[in-house]
Amino acid sequence: MKLVIIIGGGASGKMTVGQELCKITDLRLFHNHMTIDLVTQVFGYFEPETILRLRRDIFEGFAKSGNYGLVFTYIWDFSSPSDGEYIRGVAKIFEDAGAEIYLVELVADFDERLRRNRTENRLANKPGKRNLEFSEALIYDEKTCRVESLPGETGFENYLRIDNTRLSAEDAAKLIKERFGL
Repeated sequence: MKLVIIIGGGASGKMTVGQELCKITDLRLFHNHMTIDLVTQVFGYFEPETILRLRRDIFEGFAKSGNYGLVFTYIWDFSSPSDGEYIRGVAKIFEDAGAEIYLVELVADFDERLRRNRTENRLANKPGKRNLEFSEALIYDEKTCRVESLPGETGFENYLRIDNTRLSAEDAAKLIKERFGL
């Protein structure tokens, strides 16, 4: 089994690259808004503990499923130690099941991310992003945290950083597939 974790700032292309990677491999996609939007819709507000419990149940079930592998997307705030602990905890669930773990970091220029925030695919797959004023404010808020790693900071052996500012999602997915032999 394989676990590909795609990290990056808001609208850096995590879900879209994940979608394209799933098209050319046998991986399945679990983007972070699948749980965020579900729980927010049910509760009427953002409820992080429920989101984390739901994700953990999905990870544990998937790790035992016999599927080829999973792509998971996440915004890792490198200024928050708990985010690193969370990602390592997700990886451990899969490592304990014998999976190979790959970390992909996507970076893109700020203006490109603002443009991508309004794309049809993003808005179709992430209901919580349809309030453009709110979702753009989140991207601007990232200036108070750090969504790009420093060299060697992630600690993952199988790591790939891609500047996809001017790279199509299809080409980024091909790079990931080739680099990790997926």
